[in-house]
This record gives sequence, C-alpha cells and structure tokens, in this order.
Amino acid sequence: MMNSIDNMTEYVFDKTQVNKGTAIILGSGLGDFADQLDNAVTIPYKDIPGYPKPTVEGHAGEFIYGFYNGYPILAAKGRFHYYEGYDFNTVTIPVRLINKLGLDHLIITNAAGSTNPKNLPGNLMLVTGHLDCTFRHGWEQPPVYTKPPYYSESLLNLVRKSAKKNEIELKEGVYSWTQGPAYETPAEVDLFRSWGADAVGMSTVPEIITAAEFGLPVITLSTLTNFAAGITNQPLTHQEVIETADLVKPKFKQLLESLIEELNR
Repeated sequence: MMNSIDNMTEYVFDKTQVNKGTAIILGSGLGDFADQLDNAVTIPYKDIPGYPKPTVEGHAGEFIYGFYNGYPILAAKGRFHYYEGYDFNTVTIPVRLINKLGLDHLIITNAAGSTNPKNLPGNLMLVTGHLDCTFRHGWEQPPVYTKPPYYSESLLNLVRKSAKKNEIELKEGVYSWTQGPAYETPAEVDLFRSWGADAVGMSTVPEIITAAEFGLPVITLSTLTNFAAGITNQPLTHQEVIETADLVKPKFKQLLESLIEELNR
C-alpha cells in the first residue's frame, strides 16, 4: 500500500507541485465548488497509477488543483464507498495521499440523511461527533466520538464563526456511518437516533479516522439532503439527494469560501 501511495503522490505532485494548502473532499452533488478555482489543473483519477475509480452518480472522479483568492486548494471531486466493494484502506486512499502531499487542513463534505426532525433537509450540519454503525467489528453499540483527535474545538469554532458572519443557519450533530448501499430501515434509524445520531450516511467516518491517525486537522460538513427512513412517509431516492444538494450549493459554496479565508488568517 505504501509504495502505491508513494507512486500516486508523486504523480499528483508532478502535475501540481502542491505541498501546502487546504484539501477538500466533495461529496454527492457538491463537486461544482472546484470549478471556480483559478489556474486550475484537472487530474482524472483514472490517470493516477493504481488509483481506484468511484462508481456512484454525483462523484466525478478527479482532483482539481487551483487557487481561491490566492490560497492553494486541492479538491477531490468524488470519493469511494465501502459498499462499492472497496476495503477500508482503499476507501481512505484520498486522505493518505492528501497527507503525503503535506497539505495543512482537510475539509470533508458529504450528503446525509437527517435523523433529527429539527434538522430539515436543505440545511448544512457541522459534524461534531461520529458513530460507526457498520458493525464491522461486532454487534455491540458503537461509542460516540466527539473529542480530539477527531474533533478540534478551535476548528469547530472557525466554522461557526464563518456561518455566523455569512448569516448561514448551521446545524450541528453526530454523523452515523452505515455500510449501504441500501438506505437504512426505519427501525435502524430509530436505533441510531437512540444512540445519539443526528444524521446518517455511507461515507466520511473512515476519512475522519484516517486523518486523525496522521494528525491532519479535519473539518466535516454535511448537506442534509433528505430525512432518513421513518422520519417522514416520503420514499428515499438518490435523485432527491442530488437535487437537494443542488439547491444548497449557493450557501455551501459561501460557507466553504469563508472557511478557507478563516483557515488562512
């Protein structure tokens, strides 16, 4: 794995010369943010030696390196999921590569289902904790992680400050990672809620865990695109996820821009 990561890193560095700045992993339907970067260089995942390819709609499968107001940004348009048949190490390759390149911060984004009736679809949620509900290691109730090395109060406060400055309503809560690819049942959602989950999705937690292993400062933002199963009587579709993410793009983009400014002060 390390030789593969070294080769991938060397390829991306040769194309970009990036060795500092902010990395952003862009989730379902959120890839457009990368299109506004100045002096952009596009690197398709398929061109990177040994790099896997996403198979899910809304995940373009490319790195975009460029500048926002002079600040270097490496954006990953598309990620890999456990349910696509990839193992944990493969799912976290983007984070390993970002760390190897020497970037300063990682912003992880995703589209998630709200399990909290007070957090309506169309809102942004700052992730302040996580649960691993894949049951990969057994059927015991998973712990909720809300402290360092996964969550930094100073970084969380930067996001809150950015949201307040731009008058963006920002929800906060715990993200629950499920294996997928099927959406959760109402019974599962009730269980996760009882454990403290405010949102549910099929990604992100491996990336948070891996960033923490490397000491890479990480911020996680969820776009709440739908209510999870059982919260309402509406059926769940991936198309709803993409459509709601599209509607949220303006404030998502505004928050990211402000956050990048704050991280570089």
